[in-house]
Amino acid sequence: MDVAAEWCLPTRLPRLEQTQVHVWRAALTVPTPRVENLQRLLSPAELDRAARFHFQKHREHFVVARGVLRALLGAYLDCAPHALQFRYNAYGKPLLAPPLDLKFNLSHSGEWALYALTHVGEVGVDLEHLRPVDDLEQIAARFFSAAESATLLALPQTQQTEAFFNCWTRKEAYIKGVGLGLSLPLDQFDVSLTPGEPARLLRRPDEMAEAWSLYSLQPAPDYVGALAAVGQTRTIDRFQWTPEVMPASR
Repeated sequence: MDVAAEWCLPTRLPRLEQTQVHVWRAALTVPTPRVENLQRLLSPAELDRAARFHFQKHREHFVVARGVLRALLGAYLDCAPHALQFRYNAYGKPLLAPPLDLKFNLSHSGEWALYALTHVGEVGVDLEHLRPVDDLEQIAARFFSAAESATLLALPQTQQTEAFFNCWTRKEAYIKGVGLGLSLPLDQFDVSLTPGEPARLLRRPDEMAEAWSLYSLQPAPDYVGALAAVGQTRTIDRFQWTPEVMPASR
């Protein structure tokens, strides 16, 4: 499925209903004072991870991505962003430590980050900056299903890069949503990928009984994103993060 192209710029925190998924986009290149404000929200472990990046731009992007996540979660849960504690399942999916129970997922690529939040059911989100892929055919043969690879290579070359990243982000969003990471082989399920066609899960893994829906997202030109959510009747709303709506401090 596709989600309407507009990203709303709210003046206050929108209400998250039980049937909704809120998807937020955030620009990662921001003024230095904003980076510093967001950095104050991070845990010692997150600060240590940020320090490991060799280039300052990558350090700052990590700080902004994690800081905005904390600002979003803190606003929805009405708690101090810096006090939030995370845990991770056996496959690395981040979760809020009990008793907090807001489902979320995040992804960032290039200059943008995407966040998905919901009260009901798991979600997964993935984002990629469109770029040439020299070994596209070999990567598709390794990670995509036979049906997906055949569909990809049958397309005109002018459409193959977008189709490749459509497939990649939709598969990544799904495995992040179910929380199994790459322990769920990417070639064990099929997604739609042809540019212009709706995002859909065409074949799900045999062991997965739950129904999932896929949604395509485009936070900016030359970016491809995808959202995976449990169920068939979710309402997806999209917003642009600004510090005026969710201050990076409490």
